[in-house]
Amino acid sequence: MKRVAVTGLGLVSPLGNDVSTCWQAALAGRSGISAITDPSFADSPVRIGGFVKDFRAADHMDEKESRRTQKFVHFAVAAARMALRDAGLGTAASEHPQGFADHLGVAIGVGVGGLGYMEENILAHAEKGPRGVSPFTIPGFIANMAAGIVSMETGARGPNTCTTTACASGTHAIGDAMMMIQTGRAKAMVAGGSESAMSKFAFSSFARMKALCSDANERPTEASRPFDKTRSGFVMGEGAGVVVLEEMEAARARGARIYCELVGFGMSGDAYHMTAPSEGGDGARRCMEQALRSGGLNPEDIDHINAHGTSTPANDKAESEAIRALFGPHAERLAICSTKSMTGHLLGAAGGVEAVLTALAMHHGVIPPTTNLREPDPECGPLNFVPLKAQERAVRAALSNSFGFGGTNACLAFRRV
Repeated sequence: MKRVAVTGLGLVSPLGNDVSTCWQAALAGRSGISAITDPSFADSPVRIGGFVKDFRAADHMDEKESRRTQKFVHFAVAAARMALRDAGLGTAASEHPQGFADHLGVAIGVGVGGLGYMEENILAHAEKGPRGVSPFTIPGFIANMAAGIVSMETGARGPNTCTTTACASGTHAIGDAMMMIQTGRAKAMVAGGSESAMSKFAFSSFARMKALCSDANERPTEASRPFDKTRSGFVMGEGAGVVVLEEMEAARARGARIYCELVGFGMSGDAYHMTAPSEGGDGARRCMEQALRSGGLNPEDIDHINAHGTSTPANDKAESEAIRALFGPHAERLAICSTKSMTGHLLGAAGGVEAVLTALAMHHGVIPPTTNLREPDPECGPLNFVPLKAQERAVRAALSNSFGFGGTNACLAFRRV
């Protein structure tokens, strides 16, 4: 099978609206989580979130199209164009070499889609009947519209797909894109995840599950505390993370900068519970094991894991148990971080954003910190969760983990080139 190179990166996140800004903020351990000032949230038990700030869709896409589409689409287009530009490839149909567009595909994972827009139109329908509903309601909230509009905006006419596997969506999309290149279905793929589900309805729904952190409304930057003994739930976030994947030989032939090689992809199902991880992190362990095996890697080859690390008590404990079970004594030599401590949990976009940050950690030899980790939970250790400050580390190979409701697990394995 063909080897797969990572040649372009794009980010829109609570840490910033471009890769450089996000990366510098991550290395500094700065939090992108802030208070919600919307007065309609006054009665909400959770009034904090990881919001994208100062973002203008019209800076990245056709202005008319931006008015007809939702934020998860806008973020995806912006990150995709950044990644293509970073890779030295065309960002529009007119910029692609002859015939290349037919072999350039798009795979954008989205967990929820335009939930807030759906909510608005349901309420409008209840109040005004059919005439209250926008003609863009259906294309406004369906999850695959991010991949569809990215294709239209960039001229990519190859495979076009959307993976919806809750919080593993972005990681599954990148893994699927990798396999499309390996098997010759595409020569290059724009792949990642995008999400913006920051409506009061979404906050209320997660809060009713007791999944969100509700004890830090007055201290938003301290809310997301992965692997900390005091953690109490995740923080909702939004954004997009996109990578450009290419055939390794083609990337080298055109002199592309190669951040790293994507060598492995693991998937598993817990077959256990609607929302809770399987006992002892068994599903996560099998998923990581498959990623290593498919990439021809041994556990001892891995130096870094960007953990799923949601800051929920059950998830962090199960993921830690899975790492210890798979890696044995080598687990204590790993540098494991959760960048959700700074971004919050971006749901379907999380895997895309964290794949970009993993590639950057490998490329620069620096692991971003897990902020707010001041009292490590003994049930999660003893492991190096890179507490509070970034750590310099030469990374030969790394994993990026994503696990979702329904017991769906995905893991990407990257190797230094």
